[in-house]
Amino acid sequence: MRFLLRFASFLALVAAVLVASVDAIQSVSASQPVLTPLSTALAAGGSSTQSLVEALERPHAGGALWGAFWDPVIRWTLQQPAFAFFLLIALVLWMMGYKRPPVAGRFSA
Repeated sequence: MRFLLRFASFLALVAAVLVASVDAIQSVSASQPVLTPLSTALAAGGSSTQSLVEALERPHAGGALWGAFWDPVIRWTLQQPAFAFFLLIALVLWMMGYKRPPVAGRFSA
């Protein structure tokens, strides 16, 4: 399980670096900061991810808790820079897969 979490963290880190590289290139060519929102980065993945983004952006008529709390949180998350989101996901996955060193030390009996 720890290996899978570390591998997923690595993939999220690679995605963050790729998106940040594209943003840096676009920023240099535009002579102003350009940050790709998460919704745009996810929609570029294909038709299935584009339909997922569109479904997440639509208001849900589910329970009162879903509409009142989760819809604004999801919309706010989709507006954030994609590289920052992927970096945060990579950090969380790495922390979940982190193995603490033994307290007694390396050569304890």
